[in-house]
Amino acid sequence: MAPQPKHLHLDKEKGLSVVWHDGTESFYPIKLLRRMSPSADARTLRESMERNPLTVLPASASSGEPLRAVDAELVGNYAIRIRFSDGHDTGLFSWVYLREIDPAVADPGVTSPGSAGPGAGASGGGRPETNQPPASMDTDRPPS
Repeated sequence: MAPQPKHLHLDKEKGLSVVWHDGTESFYPIKLLRRMSPSADARTLRESMERNPLTVLPASASSGEPLRAVDAELVGNYAIRIRFSDGHDTGLFSWVYLREIDPAVADPGVTSPGSAGPGAGASGGGRPETNQPPASMDTDRPPS
């Protein structure tokens, strides 16, 4: 069964925190989310960079402004779309894809804030997963 989040929290300056139904907690920094966007253009750019590390980045990827999330929205019961300050908003981060790119799973020496420990991720035990949408999602609003 596909993993399901219980709670999502987007800190627009830092990243996305996810509490999964199995009790695992994951944290995805903004830069990681933008770099690993599942959109076709981002995937093509990653493939180009793997073949040629001297690939020229698009202008939006190298602006002087710090990258941040502008907004996010749930897409059905299976994904979240994040709008980034560089204008990118075409990637749909499915729950399955988020588990695949979880930094704590990709690098077992890294733990997410509040995680069950190194390597905690898609294979974690705990409560059974469901097909329910996240129980809650919140985003930090920038100071006025």
